[in-house]
Amino acid sequence: MTNGSKNNPQPVKKTVYVGMSADLVHPGHLNIIKKASELGEVIIGLLTDQAIAGYKRVPFMTFEQRRQIIENIKGVSRVVPQTTLDYVPNLEALKPDYVVHGDDWKKGIQKKTRQRVIDALAQWGGQLVEIPYTKGISSSQLHGAMREVGTTPEVRRKTLRRILQVKPLVRFLEVHNGLTGLIVENTRVPTEEGMREFDGMWSSSLTNSLVRGKPDIEAVDVSARINTLNEVLEVTTKPVIYDADTGGRPEHFVFTVKTLERLGVSAVIIEDKIGLKKNSLLGLTVEQTQDDVDHFCRKIEVGRRARATDDLMVIARIESLILDHGMKDALARAHAYLEAGADGIMIHSRRETPDEIFTFCREYNKISHRKPLVAVPSSYASVTEQQLCDHGINIVIYGNQLLRSAYPAMLATAESILKNQRSHEADGMMMPIADILGLIPGCE
Repeated sequence: MTNGSKNNPQPVKKTVYVGMSADLVHPGHLNIIKKASELGEVIIGLLTDQAIAGYKRVPFMTFEQRRQIIENIKGVSRVVPQTTLDYVPNLEALKPDYVVHGDDWKKGIQKKTRQRVIDALAQWGGQLVEIPYTKGISSSQLHGAMREVGTTPEVRRKTLRRILQVKPLVRFLEVHNGLTGLIVENTRVPTEEGMREFDGMWSSSLTNSLVRGKPDIEAVDVSARINTLNEVLEVTTKPVIYDADTGGRPEHFVFTVKTLERLGVSAVIIEDKIGLKKNSLLGLTVEQTQDDVDHFCRKIEVGRRARATDDLMVIARIESLILDHGMKDALARAHAYLEAGADGIMIHSRRETPDEIFTFCREYNKISHRKPLVAVPSSYASVTEQQLCDHGINIVIYGNQLLRSAYPAMLATAESILKNQRSHEADGMMMPIADILGLIPGCE
């Protein structure tokens, strides 16, 4: 086919498809776009936040921010959303003459994606063009540098809501000091779907109390908790959910909310109990009193009104199943707390199986004004994230595992030193000094 005048036909310009996430645009991206533009009209398949979140951390910039940047790069004809890591749906719709990509996807998790691109192009005679990897440029290193620079309270505060929009389930792990914050920030495990990591941190009241040798009865005041929180925030960039226990008096909860919002915390969870706080997993072996529904609703409303923005989520934790008050009571409270404006519901259980949690989920999911649902599988630890996700859980919090695993290791080391009157026998249980220093930016 030709275009132009009848006497001076011009060949139709070929189309070139380039897929990218473009969270951090660097010379490697520009080189690929330049090479692609030499082949024809460049169409950028820009991965959506949801597509990126499926295999790595949610991008620093939103899709629209990334689109705006890419649209203004010389050589780019247009930008289309790529909603999955798989190129094939877009390729079959556009049938480009070429796909251009860096040659760094021949190995690793993108190897299968590459083969699917080749197979798709073969259907209409398209061609894959691979550009040599730009030396000296590493997206991983650039992302690492950004994490070292840090983030702002405004950006961090918004992150949880962003993640919930693009991921069916987000995972949080407890932190109780800066070192545990770095563990959550940096721990990654490669899988067939991409790098798996924690989405954020749970500032646990329980573990913050225990590391100070104090009982979990709100003996550690908010000021001390905030000091610990600041230590975590200084060395991390991921979102934080703050465990506020009962929240205290409504008049005091106002100031907690204002402080957390100013620091950049993404969510605060308060439980519907009153009186001297006792750990929920103790159940009925200790005296625990559930709050009056109307009083707790007022606390939710007061907390929400105290915010300067809508970014900080106020999440209501229901203790009905913990206290054997029944499923009907738990669901009635869920309805009431959502009507009061709660931005999410946490349902807790001390059972060793997730059965009653799943029953709650089935009924909760029928609520028309449903908000994100949170679970903390401490007692029913055999449940998988996929099972939780399948039942509608949106946030899973691993509430105390880091401290619980650290204590046995420290105790074993202490006993070994006492037994052997030296530390040599415990060396095999410890990290080398160089390795532990390597965890801390600036110590290398």
